[in-house]
Amino acid sequence: MRSGAKVAVVGGVFVLVAGGLGYGVYEVVLGGSESGGIGNASESSEVKTGPPDKEETEETAKGFLEAWASGDASAAALLTNNESVAEPLLAGYADEAHVTKAVITPGAAVGTKVPYTVKATVSYDGKTKPWSYSSELTVVRGLTTGKALVDWQPAVIHPQLTEGASLKTGESSSAAIEAVDHDGKVLDKETYPSLGPILDSLREKYGDRTGGSPGIETWIEPADEQLPDTTLLTLAKGKPGRLQTTLDAGAQAAAEKAVKQFSGASVVAVKPSTGSIRAVANNPATGFNAAMQGKQAPGSTLKIMTAAMLLEKGLVTAGGATECPKDVMYQGRSFHNLDNFELPASSSFSTSFARSCNTAFIKLIDDTKDDAALAKEARDVFGIGLNWQTGVVSYDGSVPEATGGEAAAQYIGQGTVQMNALNIASITATARTGTFHQPVIVPQSLDDRQLATASRSLSQNVTGQLNDMMRATASWGTGKEAMASVGGDKGAKTGSAEVDGQSTSNSWFTGFSDDLAAAAVVQSGGHGGDAAGPVVAAVLRAGS
Repeated sequence: MRSGAKVAVVGGVFVLVAGGLGYGVYEVVLGGSESGGIGNASESSEVKTGPPDKEETEETAKGFLEAWASGDASAAALLTNNESVAEPLLAGYADEAHVTKAVITPGAAVGTKVPYTVKATVSYDGKTKPWSYSSELTVVRGLTTGKALVDWQPAVIHPQLTEGASLKTGESSSAAIEAVDHDGKVLDKETYPSLGPILDSLREKYGDRTGGSPGIETWIEPADEQLPDTTLLTLAKGKPGRLQTTLDAGAQAAAEKAVKQFSGASVVAVKPSTGSIRAVANNPATGFNAAMQGKQAPGSTLKIMTAAMLLEKGLVTAGGATECPKDVMYQGRSFHNLDNFELPASSSFSTSFARSCNTAFIKLIDDTKDDAALAKEARDVFGIGLNWQTGVVSYDGSVPEATGGEAAAQYIGQGTVQMNALNIASITATARTGTFHQPVIVPQSLDDRQLATASRSLSQNVTGQLNDMMRATASWGTGKEAMASVGGDKGAKTGSAEVDGQSTSNSWFTGFSDDLAAAAVVQSGGHGGDAAGPVVAAVLRAGS
């Protein structure tokens, strides 16, 4: 919650400009003048049904925008299908966001949707600045009255406004920050759009520790107090304080470019020797940080962890022979390999890993003699679910204890396993060194927060075998094509995760090059090497 007293707006002028709906020009004074009549084409004794027609759409939109422009929140709210929720937000446009002038220009209606642009002026404590944006409204039929009404959504006020959130203008609660990467290069939202929500979170949490001073801003205050505010307009800059992060500008730039190739793509890069997060990127770049907060099955990338558990228990060795049939039945559930491939009986476990053979892993479940074996490996070695303190909000992965067919699904990264790109990048980093280093995006020394620690490391023998199997995957296995352009000591693991309701599986890929590990997911991207693979490779090529 930011500081700043609410100041009543007197004499603010709103103007509704002629647009696609054929409006006249309305000039009104907030908080006092009359708006003229507010029409609604559906105000007849007859209760209409079906979608609003063109005339109703135009008249309803006209009435709503005119009432909003006049500052008559009550009248505007009456023309929506959620009066009690709409009115305080509409009133807050002047009272809390301190919008003193606005020119609203409607565009031509497209069906029942009416787009419009807003050119506003925000004034607070002697500071004034113009503010422009576009939004739209939709006209619907009232369920009980049959009247044409504006379908109320917070985005009617501003496109980034969400349910329960509000617009505010005032003095910021925390100082502005100048975030820099590990080499001192400045990181900003314009150059690195995926960092937008992350930089907002870092400012909220650490702004007061950096020696800066607050400014005057217009922002969106979310309903969830744990989420950061989103700054929309800066009326007066405060003095930014310098904040050191672990990010790498080169890797971040590569990550931003790489995810733009695919809608629903996320990638994270981590330095295995320290846990330092080097890059985080999402497409779309704003809003939810799926790369660090997402929760979904990671597919065969989790076989890195399953292989570590099987190696530790002595049930396999990288070079030892392992069965890989086309399919296998386990406690009532059937599992098969991609395109039902099989490997000769003399094939090594490393080959099954590099070719991503599902059945080779599932056939070994009973040999572990412990239903909780994978869950223990996740927690005790790889630090999954240990309440990571990265410096921003993150989801730390989950591998619940499971039995029967559900346990079999977990062994190949399906079922109840929940991960994101950060978790898989960390798993790869742990496999690389044998020791879990909790990922961080700002140094622990900044606030002396307690970092998560795993209870044990992998032996050098197991670590070496894991690295060799991932090297095989990158050099001649399923990751070969994606990793061809990556130099250094490199390894990889592909994954495809089937999701209910999706015709195409999610694409997962993870890999390392020297002291950098990266993981990516592309929603409905298909095979891991096809979509997520090139994203990871691009980041590994650029990282340090």
